[in-house]
Amino acid sequence: MMDEQTGAIRPETLALDKLIKATIARVEASRDVGAADTVLFLGNRHQSFPTAVIRDPVLEPVDKLVWMVIMLAVRETGANAAFPSYETISHLANVSSRSTIARAIAILRASRWLTLCGRLRKASGRFRGNVYALHDEPLPLADVIHLDGDYMAFLNKAVSHGHARVRTVAKGVLASIDEDVRGGQNVCVLEHPIERRLQSAVGTGNEGPRRFFSFTRDAIQQIRQDSMGNRQARDHHDQNSNLVKTRVQKSNAHKSNSGCSSSNNKKTTTTTSGEDASKFMHAGEHGEPLVYPRRLGENQRDIANRYLSKLAPADRQPILDELEGRFQAEQKGMKPVYDEISFLFRLCELMKSGEFVPNLGIKVRDARHAREIQRQQAARQDTATEPKETEEQRQNRMALAKVRMDEMRKALGMPVNKDQVSEAKES
Repeated sequence: MMDEQTGAIRPETLALDKLIKATIARVEASRDVGAADTVLFLGNRHQSFPTAVIRDPVLEPVDKLVWMVIMLAVRETGANAAFPSYETISHLANVSSRSTIARAIAILRASRWLTLCGRLRKASGRFRGNVYALHDEPLPLADVIHLDGDYMAFLNKAVSHGHARVRTVAKGVLASIDEDVRGGQNVCVLEHPIERRLQSAVGTGNEGPRRFFSFTRDAIQQIRQDSMGNRQARDHHDQNSNLVKTRVQKSNAHKSNSGCSSSNNKKTTTTTSGEDASKFMHAGEHGEPLVYPRRLGENQRDIANRYLSKLAPADRQPILDELEGRFQAEQKGMKPVYDEISFLFRLCELMKSGEFVPNLGIKVRDARHAREIQRQQAARQDTATEPKETEEQRQNRMALAKVRMDEMRKALGMPVNKDQVSEAKES
């Protein structure tokens, strides 16, 4: 009877039964006496994903799922693939809300899992689409600001995003950058990939290194606190909404029964206090705006401002002049500067330690002052050569203005002073 039952069972099931029994025997024979569940993977291993995206302490489940859906689309169509549409992501990830998908893409870009590398346009100039790059781990800041020219501007704008989660993550990224700046670190330093992975391997615990790729440990904790507060606020809002809805229904039912027909409209205003603490507006020693080297892009200027903010106002422009002088020296055969931010970082560190000595920036400063003197002289000459208005010209101008004013009053049906009109016409 046992043999007949065994013969009716598929060989796969028998093999699974042996595997389960062997697993139970192995667990029971182990020295670990604590309670533990065991899992067996059944089936073929078709796809693999980097463990970093699973272990990311900032991404929420929907963010990780959207990353995986994009990765699946890339693997199925090749490395140079079309970015999956919102409809495709919605179908594969089982996410019906387009705003949720947009939020996830914004968070992936902020946390550097996804990079916006460029925008495609038609021959007419109309927007055609974006060019994205998907990464198997968050990209270093130096690489992102090179590939994504609007990355820092995107972060500064995202702190006022309509979704609280995007605001929280963007603030966390900027806070991590500022924390490194305050700690005297070069945020664009070239790190070995293995070193970055080792940092992040234990960076989510209470012990060990202080970051997970783009985020410092303090920023991660703040993001978690903010996220918890946002969830509690949403839950509280939902509870209040249900209470208000119930009260309104009861009130309407009471008014309907009493024969009264009045409606109360309650306006709810949501105020978003966008904390834009990451934007720096700096000036020089006498309050004049800083003059940046033209070679610095928007991303580099934003990061440069974060380092310059730690210096006295009188020390900021000399750093930028020295950097510009170094750029100009390349045209005369000096070795090129491949990392502008690292060079500026070094200049700022020399200024802090009192070791900075102006050199190449002196000519830049003198040339700028000479241009300013020429501009002022040209402005004074223009003012001196400008013909002055005579008394007769002034009287004619005022009379013409009175005529036009009275015509406007007449067109509007307002009373008009006829004596002034006739007097203005005669003159």
